[in-house]
Amino acid sequence: MLQALRDKTSGWIAVVIVAILAIPFAFFGMEQYLFQNSASYAAKVEAPPSWWRSAPDVWPVRKAVWVSREVSPEEFRNEFEFARQRARAAQGEAFDARAFEQMDNKLAVLDQLVDRAVLGLAAESAGVAVGDDQVREVLQAMPEFQVEGRFDPQRYQMLLQSRVPVQTPRQHQDDLRARLQMLVLPSRVAATAFVSEGQLARTMELLGQQRDVSVAMLPAPAADTGAVSAAEIQAWYDAHRAEYRAPEQVSIEYVEITADAVPAAQPADEATLRARYEQEKARFVEPAQRLVSHILVRAPEGGDAGARDAAKARADAIAAKVRAPGADFAAIAREESDDEGSKAAGGDLGWIEGGIMGESFDQAVASVEPGVPSEPVLTDFGWHVLLVREVREGREVGFEEARAELAAAQAVTDGERAFNDLIGRLVDQVYRNPSSLAPAAREAGLPVQKAGPFVRGGGEGIAANEQVQRAAFSEALVQDGTVSDPIELAPNHSVLIRVTAHEPERERPLADVRDEVVAAIRADRAAKAVLAEADAAVAEVAGGKPLAEVAAAKGWMHMPMPGTPRGMPMPSAEANEAIFAAPVPAEGKVSAGRVLQADGSVVVYAVEKVIPGDAAAASAEERAMLKTQLERMAGDEDAMAMMRALRQRMRVTTVEARL
Repeated sequence: MLQALRDKTSGWIAVVIVAILAIPFAFFGMEQYLFQNSASYAAKVEAPPSWWRSAPDVWPVRKAVWVSREVSPEEFRNEFEFARQRARAAQGEAFDARAFEQMDNKLAVLDQLVDRAVLGLAAESAGVAVGDDQVREVLQAMPEFQVEGRFDPQRYQMLLQSRVPVQTPRQHQDDLRARLQMLVLPSRVAATAFVSEGQLARTMELLGQQRDVSVAMLPAPAADTGAVSAAEIQAWYDAHRAEYRAPEQVSIEYVEITADAVPAAQPADEATLRARYEQEKARFVEPAQRLVSHILVRAPEGGDAGARDAAKARADAIAAKVRAPGADFAAIAREESDDEGSKAAGGDLGWIEGGIMGESFDQAVASVEPGVPSEPVLTDFGWHVLLVREVREGREVGFEEARAELAAAQAVTDGERAFNDLIGRLVDQVYRNPSSLAPAAREAGLPVQKAGPFVRGGGEGIAANEQVQRAAFSEALVQDGTVSDPIELAPNHSVLIRVTAHEPERERPLADVRDEVVAAIRADRAAKAVLAEADAAVAEVAGGKPLAEVAAAKGWMHMPMPGTPRGMPMPSAEANEAIFAAPVPAEGKVSAGRVLQADGSVVVYAVEKVIPGDAAAASAEERAMLKTQLERMAGDEDAMAMMRALRQRMRVTTVEARL
């Protein structure tokens, strides 16, 4: 038998079977074997090339011809840090640094980077490019870089230096260019959205709709004082057990560590300050600046020689005009310049330093003699006639001049280092004595304080802090009784906690909640009684009886409300919403209904007539505003649909281990 098996596995049939099995392994298994472990990205987006959009998603084809864009771990960390800074600024002391590190937040940030990569590949495939002129216009319009409504180069440099990580102007402009490139497609798709005149008219008719309605007000029911039997109490309790549970609660002890717990640092010595000065020397260099005005003559990109020559001739004429005796450069700039950003200001660009306006522009400005209008100079933006009005030479701030600033910065650094060292020593004590706060308290010379018992969302002081509560109710601290990791409440303000007592959520016995159950039964009986009365009235009105007559018989307040507009909070916002949700009444009929309000009262209504809004009565401004709003909504949805479609056509791979 064994010999027969050996014969069958060594013949041509076995060779064919092995060959068939080798093909899928070569196409799919080898990809995993060769490339999965060597990947260095946090996410990778792959797409078919523009010249073969139907290229199949199989390994050899994808590796050979598909284009890709990767999100590096560094790029993810930078974006995640920006997100952290935004969250801290928005939430203030409520910011939970540890909770922000959760994988859900990381994946959300990564998903945004993936969307950018998808849009970037789509833009490249569509041949989208963003020029220097557009980057400059957007940059100078960004409000964070403006002072008194004007772009300020010094503020621009300062804000870039304060970012984490620090960005150079070139890096920031490249990043801005990439973002603009990604926005071109969705913005163009959104711009194609339109609203037909029929849609606009129908929307205006709905928004301007009025209804003739009459309402009757049933007051909140009087308190029910009737007897409640033991059987009713037991039945209610059994049906609503979840409502009669005592919430989970904990008690904690804690050590609060602030900057006050750290002795004031000694002033830094000369050697330390000089070493810091050398490390940060670039920060104490003031670059050369020039106060520049210009007149721009745009040279059409891709234009023919005639158009380029015409632009040059116009620039020559303007240069001659401004160089004439007594010429007013600012007035001529307001009349002639093609730069809408500076034209109204007489061509004033403010103080310019290298690296902000682009290399070609910087070189042109550096070559101009101060106080003398230049001959036309060609840059990436077009032809410029430049006027350098003033020059500030660059200089290096010396050590002595920077000493005070260095000492202040070093004091902050030393204070933070001392605080972190103290936290480190406390953590060491916790590791040695994980079930007691006393050693850590002795190390810091701080008292062990107590708080609780408190429930989720309750407590006072430290116990009310969201981060403290998250830790106090965590399974690890509750079950183990160990000391927490340091919980950062604010810079140089942390706390260590330990759960000393825990009482889980539990069912409260009927004997303890009997009075609450009786009150709930009586409130339910009263509410059902008033709703039953309202339902009977609705049935009478629907049967043809006027609501005014029904209300008079019951002694209810009745109020006719002809021409009630949509959204009017009368008799209440809930009632208005119900009135406009009621069906249009048939000829000679009414649409009746009732609404239970928050205070226990009930509104019974009868819609008698529906009056459509008059679209023709709207002003041109109102029509234009509504049309813009509807088109923006439709455009946003179109852009989102495009984004979803693009992602479906591409292959996205994420590596959570690198986040």
